[in-house]
Amino acid sequence: MHYQKKHLFIISIMLFLFSFKTMAQKDYKLWLQYDKKTNAELVSKYFKDVQGIVSLGNTETSKIASNELQLGLQNMLGKDIQVNSKIEGDKNIIIGSKAFLSLEIQKEIGNFEVINDEGFIIKSISIKNKNYIVITAKKDVGVLYGVYNFLRLIQTDKSIKNLNIADAPKTNIRILNHWDNLDRTVERGYAGFSLWNWQKLPGFIDQRYIDYARANASVGINGTVLTNVNANALILTPQYLEKVEALANVFRPYGIKVYLTARFSAPIEIGGLKTADPKDADVANWWKNKAAEIYKRIPDFGGFLVKANSEGQPGPQNYGRDHVDGANMLADAVAPFGGVIMWRAFVYSEHDANDRAKQAYAEFVPYDGKFKDNVIVQVKNGAIDFQPREPFHPMFGAMPKTPLMMEFQITQEYLGFSTHLVFLPKLFQEVLASDTYQKGKGTTVAKVIDGSLTKTKLTGIAGVSNIGNDLNWTGHPFAQANWYGFGRLAWNPELDSEVIADEWLRCTFSNEENFIKPVKDMMIESREAVVNYMTPLGLHHIMDTGHHYGPGPWVSNLSRPEWNPTYYHKADKNGIGFDRSKTGTNATSQYAPEVEKIFDNLETCPEQDLLWFHHVSWDYKLKNGQTLWNGLALKYQEGVNQVKDMQNTWNKTEKYVDADRFKEVQMLLEIQYKEAKWWRDACLLYFQQYSGKDLPAGVEKPTQSLEYFKSLKFPFAPGN
Repeated sequence: MHYQKKHLFIISIMLFLFSFKTMAQKDYKLWLQYDKKTNAELVSKYFKDVQGIVSLGNTETSKIASNELQLGLQNMLGKDIQVNSKIEGDKNIIIGSKAFLSLEIQKEIGNFEVINDEGFIIKSISIKNKNYIVITAKKDVGVLYGVYNFLRLIQTDKSIKNLNIADAPKTNIRILNHWDNLDRTVERGYAGFSLWNWQKLPGFIDQRYIDYARANASVGINGTVLTNVNANALILTPQYLEKVEALANVFRPYGIKVYLTARFSAPIEIGGLKTADPKDADVANWWKNKAAEIYKRIPDFGGFLVKANSEGQPGPQNYGRDHVDGANMLADAVAPFGGVIMWRAFVYSEHDANDRAKQAYAEFVPYDGKFKDNVIVQVKNGAIDFQPREPFHPMFGAMPKTPLMMEFQITQEYLGFSTHLVFLPKLFQEVLASDTYQKGKGTTVAKVIDGSLTKTKLTGIAGVSNIGNDLNWTGHPFAQANWYGFGRLAWNPELDSEVIADEWLRCTFSNEENFIKPVKDMMIESREAVVNYMTPLGLHHIMDTGHHYGPGPWVSNLSRPEWNPTYYHKADKNGIGFDRSKTGTNATSQYAPEVEKIFDNLETCPEQDLLWFHHVSWDYKLKNGQTLWNGLALKYQEGVNQVKDMQNTWNKTEKYVDADRFKEVQMLLEIQYKEAKWWRDACLLYFQQYSGKDLPAGVEKPTQSLEYFKSLKFPFAPGN
């Protein structure tokens, strides 16, 4: 009996470990699941079109491409796919860059000038009565991108008959900004510790580094900033550069360059100098020598990302210099090696009593056209700080002579961390489609950052990473979609977020239409739900301070005015909202006249931005006939109701999703529902003090007092 119990115990442990491994694979594999196709008719069609792979390249990148193609096809089609180096037989997939293609195949492919160096062509051709699918490009990295695109077609049940695809990225730099510290903590990270195990590098290469590179390459991300913008100069010492070099060697075959954050005071902290003045010759030479040292190790090093004179970080203004002086000095250091400087425009000063939203524009726009050619100014999507909703940053319509780089936040610092389901590509698309009127109607933010308006050679889009060492990489299964969606929009800023959601769901979960439609609708609505239960009608930055977890509209005791939520909502007995119109701070004047006119007028300002630009009476009539107070309260309730609807939608998907991920999302949605109610109750109780009005019909009454919500403390909130 004892033996039997022991035997059963061992079996149960083995079954648990097996189920854990299965779960780990599902969660871990992101959108590269390559699940076996079960539709017999569809599989039959794929079988007929794919007999084998002919790989014509011999580089590390081309080997990765052929291995990925073989892995994906074998898993999805359930048959052995051979890789050969010679074209023999029929119905092979030929992969290789233009240089490896015969003149006969090149002629069938046609004009390679329709793509750039990272683009690809996928085409069905016929030569001497033999049919082939060719995946080709000018360079091997383009072939790799083409392979991932082709695999996505099969993952999403698309036809591979008569293919004729030519695609290329619209931006040069498509990059993740990791806010990772050298102690492996991650600022605003909600998915565990940093991926980079500095202690074990360079000798130990974690498989995660390779899978990270695969995932990024699959959506066209071609750069990674390894370190926090609140930089540590130690990363520039030989001890750490050796480790950075090891990561660069892993990422290079996947088309990914490494970048580092440069602490402006590094010449003092690790260089032994007495100053970091950018006009000092010794300082400039120190940076030139440091750049040469880095490029000797890492010939394709991308360059530096710099946060300077912002939130206490050192910068050129410490020495009476300006952003141009600092950026151009660093640009000169990396220019001989083809490097770039990404200079962040996120600046606001405690010494400036003006509207925080106006400060970046005021500091940078006067310098339009004065930065070196290898400097790109990195601008957040809105003028405050990654809020659930912000109007587009006015700088995007005001610096036609300067390359501007979009900075989105993929990690959900102000959107519920990794416990809330929020499909951010909807937010990204809203910003990218905004019209700046820089050169008249149709001058969208997307066209500003992809260089199509000004023919800017240096273009880019950055996303603050949501990736950690959690099993599923991002803390929430659906947060993977934000990494995926960022990559897709960085490749093409005009992609539709619904298309992205559809792709991701099919690649990650299932092609079943009964699953896709309701869950896609849920994803598309999820961002608006968060806006509704956190910051409706243009409210912003009313999160609790420091950790930004939960509501804190009452906070008013911090040393800097613009750190306090009361600074942003300005609620009083007369109304609520920040007056940025001509009667207030006149921030609307930073936009083009056509946009200014819309935002400045209370009657034409979009209601979604109303309290961003105007201080509005509690009795003001909204377009739906409700008073502002009633409308605000009903929006908070609508957000809560939307999360309840999300729960109901997800609960019906159990038969389409593996048990582990189904349960995981189910539990997280329950947390989100409770926290949505927390937001609603705390904010309405606080604002009700000023409105003096009852909650309208349809809004649930709070079950706790305002004092209770004010008393809540979160000393160990993650990511802080």
